[in-house]
Amino acid sequence: MTRREAREQAFMVLFEKTFSNETTIREIIETAEEAELIKINSFADALLVSVENNIETIDKIIEENSRGWTIQRLPKVSLAVLRLAIGEMMYSEDVPTGVAVNEAVELMKKYGTSDDASYVNGVLGTVAKAL
Repeated sequence: MTRREAREQAFMVLFEKTFSNETTIREIIETAEEAELIKINSFADALLVSVENNIETIDKIIEENSRGWTIQRLPKVSLAVLRLAIGEMMYSEDVPTGVAVNEAVELMKKYGTSDDASYVNGVLGTVAKAL
């Protein structure tokens, strides 16, 4: 599995998490793997753990850099991608910031609209400058 595929798997778990606040990421992974819907590798697992362990910090960064939007009003696809990308930018030392931003934009192009991709790119660009 490539890192791009692993990110996509991690995105799917984070997207599901936006609908089930009481369910842990580990429970979502176990359920999805049992149903053979996804296969999480070590890279995706590390991304998910870093996001789950730092969700308050990540969400605060999203709030501070999302002009005109609150976490509650952001589209769930955008929120999941932003959480994944910011988690990767902040907590994955072996991934360059530019790669995390580019991969997030590609996920948005696939699962969101071009406007969503532009918005996510802008938010992540602002976050990247601050890191």
